[in-house]
Amino acid sequence: MTQNVIAEDMGWFLAQLKPNSAQIAKRNLERQGFETFLPLEETTQQRSGRFVTARRPLFPGYIFVAFNAVQGCWRSINSTQGIKQLVSFGRAPTPVPCDLVDGLKARCDRLSNLVEGHALGAGDAVTFTNGPFSNFVGEIEKVESQQRVWVLMDLMGGRTRVAANEAQLRAV
Repeated sequence: MTQNVIAEDMGWFLAQLKPNSAQIAKRNLERQGFETFLPLEETTQQRSGRFVTARRPLFPGYIFVAFNAVQGCWRSINSTQGIKQLVSFGRAPTPVPCDLVDGLKARCDRLSNLVEGHALGAGDAVTFTNGPFSNFVGEIEKVESQQRVWVLMDLMGGRTRVAANEAQLRAV
């Protein structure tokens, strides 16, 4: 049950996931009628000497859930398979500002994949999201046509210039 707009009496809350249970929790919450939001990003990791690209949660270990806290149905969320607990400060779960969730949703496509829309410019600090320099941080030297970006990185005690596709970079 995914919707673009939630009812006025509904709010967004953050639920902590059990390890490696994001999709299980999402499926089980939606079966119970809760709206969920699990923003994903494409990342590259090195495994057994190879680089593997996969979609991973933007906030590992957490999922957004929309529900009416006044009705008290949040206790069923805590007992959902894949969920550890709702994030709370005190006895009741703490709501997440709707503007924050709406802003995240605006930066994602219909499948909740993060779409980088920020125009990068010279001097911006960036991190590589995939490829052999995954998770490395650098500074943009120059942006050329056809989405080619020149990034300056500190490697082995010296500054190295690397060409990258704009889709591989995320602003820090």
